[in-house]
Formats: sequence, structure tokens, C-alpha cells
Amino acid sequence: MAVAVTNCQRRVRLSAARLRATAQVALDALGRGDRELHVSVVDDDEIRRLNARYLRRRQTTDVLAFDLDAPGPRSLLGEVIVSADTATRQARRNRVPVSLELDLLVVHGVLHLAGWDDHEPGEARRMHERARAILARARRRAPARLWAGLLEA
Repeated sequence: MAVAVTNCQRRVRLSAARLRATAQVALDALGRGDRELHVSVVDDDEIRRLNARYLRRRQTTDVLAFDLDAPGPRSLLGEVIVSADTATRQARRNRVPVSLELDLLVVHGVLHLAGWDDHEPGEARRMHERARAILARARRRAPARLWAGLLEA
């Protein structure tokens, strides 16, 4: 249906159109292409504040996913919030473009909204493999070193 992307930070340049397209591919791949999704890109201070407020964790994280799905005619699936600052650090560490790291984090958030979990190593591996397939479908090619690091974590 519709993906809305809001850039709430100024340090990292990004393409809202690219993130919107990546999110839509993820929704379609997961059978939720008819649902609405909000994606917000924030800085570390804001994601830390949201993490503390809603999850009681006083630390920075890379992505938060809030399931807003409810019974009835409502079409909003949820909101994915990504830290551009953390994405930049992770991209540098993994030697990939920030745009690819942002794509990965948006897909990761959409997977959580679709019911995927990564608390156990086996679940994490399956979730990363699904993210890889979705990124390939979106024509976002990630180098093998990125996936090797994620799958070992």
C-alpha cells in the first residue's frame, strides 16, 4: 500500500525513495504488500530515548520496530525506527555503503513486524538469510563479508 519515510536527522545523507522502495519489497516478499508502514530515520540520541522509554533499555540500538497492527480495517502494520548514526558506524565497520546498511536495518525491522525473531542463534541465522534474500530481490547486493559477520554473531 504505502510506505512513508521521515528523515528526522541531519548528519547522514540518505535517499527516502530508496528506503521506501526497499521497505515495499520487504512487505511484498512477506505477504504484507497491502499494508502501510512508517519508517523514521533518527539520530543516536533519539533512538536511545525511545529505547529507554518503550523498552526500558538505556542504550543506543540500530533499529526499533513497533507493531501497530490491530484487528479490523486498519491498514497500518507498524513503524520501523532506524538510527542513522549507528548505521554509519556499522557500515564503516563492515566496509559497506551507509545506504546498504540502512536498507538492511529497514528490512530487519520489517521482518520483526512480520513475526520474525532473532533471540536464539538459529532464529537469527534464518532471519539474516531471509533479509539477504529480500535485499537481493530489491537489487541491493551485499558483500559476503557482511553476511559472514552477521551469521557468526
